[in-house]
Amino acid sequence: MWKRKMMLGIVFILSFLIIGFSVYAGIIIFGNYAIDEKELVFNESTTVVNQEGYEITKLFLENREVVDLEEIPQHVQEAFIAVEDHRFFQHTGIDFRAIGRALYRDIISRSKAEGGSTITQQLAKNAFLTHEKSWMRKTKEVLIAVNLERRYTKEEILEMYLNRIYFGHGAHGVEAASKLYFDKPVNDLSIEEGALLAALPKAPNHYSPFLDPERSKERRDLVLDVMERRDFITAEEAVRLKGRTLPSDQTKITQNPAYLTYIDMVLLEAEEKYGISENELLKGGYKIVVAMDPDAQQTTYDNFQKDDLFPASKDGQDVQGSVVLLDNKTGGVAAVQGGRDYVRKGFNRALAERSPGSAFKPVAVFAPAMEENLFNPFSLLKDEEMDFEGYSPRNINRSYAGEVTMFDAVKNSVNLPAVWALEQLGVETSKAYMEKQNILLEDEGLSIALGGLENGVTPVQLAASYRTFANEGTYSDPYFIEKIYSRNGDLIAENETEETEVISPQTAWYMTRMLESVVEEGTGSAGDYKGALAGKTGTTSFESVEGAARDLWFAGYSPDLTGAIWMGYDRTDSDYYLTDSSAVSVRAFKTILGEINDRRSETALAFQKPSGVEDLAEPIRLVEITDLSADFSVGFRGAHVDLEWSGSGDKRVHYRIYERTGGGKTLIDEVVGETEYTVQGASLFSSSQYVVVPYNPQIDREGSESNVAEARFRLFSQDNAS
Repeated sequence: MWKRKMMLGIVFILSFLIIGFSVYAGIIIFGNYAIDEKELVFNESTTVVNQEGYEITKLFLENREVVDLEEIPQHVQEAFIAVEDHRFFQHTGIDFRAIGRALYRDIISRSKAEGGSTITQQLAKNAFLTHEKSWMRKTKEVLIAVNLERRYTKEEILEMYLNRIYFGHGAHGVEAASKLYFDKPVNDLSIEEGALLAALPKAPNHYSPFLDPERSKERRDLVLDVMERRDFITAEEAVRLKGRTLPSDQTKITQNPAYLTYIDMVLLEAEEKYGISENELLKGGYKIVVAMDPDAQQTTYDNFQKDDLFPASKDGQDVQGSVVLLDNKTGGVAAVQGGRDYVRKGFNRALAERSPGSAFKPVAVFAPAMEENLFNPFSLLKDEEMDFEGYSPRNINRSYAGEVTMFDAVKNSVNLPAVWALEQLGVETSKAYMEKQNILLEDEGLSIALGGLENGVTPVQLAASYRTFANEGTYSDPYFIEKIYSRNGDLIAENETEETEVISPQTAWYMTRMLESVVEEGTGSAGDYKGALAGKTGTTSFESVEGAARDLWFAGYSPDLTGAIWMGYDRTDSDYYLTDSSAVSVRAFKTILGEINDRRSETALAFQKPSGVEDLAEPIRLVEITDLSADFSVGFRGAHVDLEWSGSGDKRVHYRIYERTGGGKTLIDEVVGETEYTVQGASLFSSSQYVVVPYNPQIDREGSESNVAEARFRLFSQDNAS
């Protein structure tokens, strides 16, 4: 009998051991199968900063900043351990005492009240499971918790838990919560502040100090009591800390509308240039250093909200616009606005192609023509009505001078000289220069000269091509991202600027000087700006309505910034078109640049001429001479005629003195900068007639003849004649 009992006992013990081993093996096998370590990689906020480290914004699916356990003060850790799992460092993932109490409550209440979960179990639930209340989910939670304890140290589990849990109002993890509730990093938290954070995960909205301060304080004080009971703080400390106030102002992560276009373009560049998707950026915990100048970005946005800087709206529909500003030294985008009311992922007008009008002339015609040594700034270009194999452009004012210098063609935005110059240059040659600046055109006609393009260019492209002039003839692609760091602080991407020499520094400097004249006294003279500025206007016509326009442009640069601004309707038709000139865009550009300069310590008053290049002299302007006088005199050296006239005041002007003879005239002499001349050896017995003709050596052209002055010898003056 006793043998049978012994055998039954042995069988029972073996069965228990086999079952226990099987259960344990099941726990290990299931746990290993259920634990996907990728689930323990937290979604973390990406931070966008400028070069000086100023935080511009955060990008996230979950607002979280992962911190090491060493950065979390001991008293903050103790607050969570006290209220959530005071036997955390003793159990192996499951606290059987707590489970027993929880099961008892579940049976008594006949519901799944769900209590007794350890910190490890809570991590298992949050990382791997849903929040349904069922025995199966609870069983899985236990299995995974045991395996987490086998794989990780207690410190690693506590660190993952504190970085994962949700604290309400969009904050995940203790670092984000600390900044949300107290506007400071977690390592600066006091004991009672740590106790408040520990009070929240049980029911974040229920205990939020912003939603229910009284209930929140009761819960925080309970945590302090538990900390005192677990010997983490003294009774005296608990009493004193309960008297501390709760935070009342939520520290919000602002979504500054001024930054929306820029952030969208950062996301676009990260994906296209560096292969990092938006989804990855929103949860990868990166730090992105961008080229933004926050002051410039804010200034562009603020001015885009001002109706008086834009053409008047029509039938309630506002004229739209976009603007891009580039840093001249780096080529980085300092500021960009994709519209006056831009929304995230909206229509980005900074990337919309538009016909640039006359703002394209310097890029497509004049700079390439000078670089090819076809012309110089004072070369004379044809300015007359011409037909180019069916293409018959017109000057805006319908007047033609016959010929005009390149300088004046640029300054006054004369159309025909630009088209004629492009014909001399060749369309393919022009396009080759633009291709070096990432402007790829399918157009083949001479309308390129006037910016009449099939698809157009974007404000970003136009600004980048004008920066070539500001950058001594060298082009580089605009960029937004300077550097990208991983969540571990490793540099994983960095902008590498590739520069292409498009034109020589000499050609670039000539263009700068001519474009300065546009701003000073040409089509870009509208508005006020204190400082050096060069640029060009552009207008495209809306043919269906006389005098109407589709697009208004200004592209230009100061010594520090280069930019392009566009104004117009998104869709131009017979109801919505512009009647203003490009003077509106000029004034807006100057206003924006002027306000940016006001925030800076210095404003450059002049462009710095590159070393080794010749400066461009001011154009010589001839005047009409109408007061030439001739005085006949007799002296010791014989008879002579003294000529005198009023000149232009420019000492570079040449004056050619002619004597009229018969039906023609004979050149006597040429003087430079002088406004008087003596003709020696005049005849006493006959009169002589003289004219003076101003001559411009820059263009090798004479001006108009002066009035005719006659010199005659008189024995007596008229007053003494009898």
